[in-house]
Amino acid sequence: MHVFVTGGSGLTGPAVVTELIEAGHTVTGLARSAAAAGRLTALGATPHRGSLEDLDSLRRGAEAADGVLHMAFGGDFADPDDMERRDRTAIEALGAALENTGKPFVSTSGTLVMPAGRESTEKDEPDPAGLAAFRIAGERACLEFAARGVRANVVRLAPTVHGPGDHGFIPMLITTARETGKSAYVGDGANRWPAVHRLDAAILFRLALEGAPAGSVLHGAAENVPFRNIAETIADGLGLPAVSLTPEAASTHFASPFFALAYAFDAPVSSGFTRELLGWAPTRPGLLDDVATGDYL
Repeated sequence: MHVFVTGGSGLTGPAVVTELIEAGHTVTGLARSAAAAGRLTALGATPHRGSLEDLDSLRRGAEAADGVLHMAFGGDFADPDDMERRDRTAIEALGAALENTGKPFVSTSGTLVMPAGRESTEKDEPDPAGLAAFRIAGERACLEFAARGVRANVVRLAPTVHGPGDHGFIPMLITTARETGKSAYVGDGANRWPAVHRLDAAILFRLALEGAPAGSVLHGAAENVPFRNIAETIADGLGLPAVSLTPEAASTHFASPFFALAYAFDAPVSSGFTRELLGWAPTRPGLLDDVATGDYL
């Protein structure tokens, strides 16, 4: 299969591109810069210059492919409406190029769209007032193409896709711990944080492209980790105390009020349906092992 990939030069993208190529697929990757094009070329993919704002470029890439994997997501968390718009319009352009072809189209969302306080399944509805509600419009835009002759499905990734070179939520937490001299969690820290290893996520994306039925919603989460355990693992590794913060103190302790809310968010998810449907079986180290023994500290 010839796959057009957006986000292939980012954090999770290189693992996905490598997984696809090793499985016998060919990959063309969206590249918005010469540096991104170079990274894609080094992975064995063909660069396609453009950006999420260049809708004509997205359509051309999709039309020339046998399937599309959309992982790119950008913008400023201070302007969630703009992030939502960028994602939705890109998905609409990619999906329209595949209409009535039966080709696969896998788009990416996040498990933080799900309601707080209980373990959500793939069949549950996202929370329109939730922490990551700005990703829901993109989900819906993709899934609408399932009724328009596209094998469209959505992968909701855990907020932490961990592995070497991670520069997401966990490294930001570690940076804050180094700068403040303490590794913090909010309240009792019992809130559960979904996580998945990057290489396990790459396999899931490949399986979704190869065989997920139209309209499927999939969960890319291998485990749900109590946040206090994450903070304590960081504290042990850095030789710092692990401390509890009130929500008010957390809003100024962490990088921004949004991250304070995210680190306190209790939104565990199940991936049981995903595993059964696609035979996905995560085998890589868990988040706490990766933090303790990987390159995080």
